[in-house]
Amino acid sequence: MDRREIAALLAYIGRLDPRSIRTDEGEARDQLAQWHELLGDVPMATPHGWDARVAARQHYRASPYQIQPADVVRPWESYRRNRLALHCDPTPSADPDDQAAWTAELVGTRHAVATGMAQPAQARAITSSQEGINPRLQARLDQIGSCIPPAARAALAPFRPARAAREAAVAQGRPDALSVRCEWCLAPVGEPCRRRRIGPNDGVRAITPRATPHPGRLDLASQQAQHTEQAQQPALA
Repeated sequence: MDRREIAALLAYIGRLDPRSIRTDEGEARDQLAQWHELLGDVPMATPHGWDARVAARQHYRASPYQIQPADVVRPWESYRRNRLALHCDPTPSADPDDQAAWTAELVGTRHAVATGMAQPAQARAITSSQEGINPRLQARLDQIGSCIPPAARAALAPFRPARAAREAAVAQGRPDALSVRCEWCLAPVGEPCRRRRIGPNDGVRAITPRATPHPGRLDLASQQAQHTEQAQQPALA
């Protein structure tokens, strides 16, 4: 905000709280200089949701105390953090071999988002939105059965042996071993079993994931599946 915008903000605050009005010319000049020094990098308003007057009004709605410059700076910093948290950097249009241009475009995009001059690129909102998944994306997922196409899943299988074995078991109608906790290696639900390497002094030297679950975990998963199936069957009269 420049000095004229600061003066307009102070005039608005004066209408909300007459205690903040400075009638002495020297005091008014000092107040304007102080607020300009502290709020010089805070905009009066942005195209996307920020307004310093709204921050001032919210302060007086929640507090009986006179407003201070920090009471405007705090909401502004929160506004910046929230917008950057929603932002997912799009791929810059600059030549990736030109590191300076690539970095400058990334920094410029983030600055525009943080200062409210541009909307966040919300790529994460496709799958993480609390308002529900995009209908077109849902139709695509219903068509292919997964957000990972079958060809890509097959290509990834050698690099994810535990997950590939789990998916194969479920596809063949066998119980999912990872749906229960392993009582042998204590692997929690959803994580593969672990192989422990014991050193000469009986101490554990390393723990690595297994491609296949322990037999006891398979038995436990089968028992749980049977109990669940029996519980779902209607009781005989």
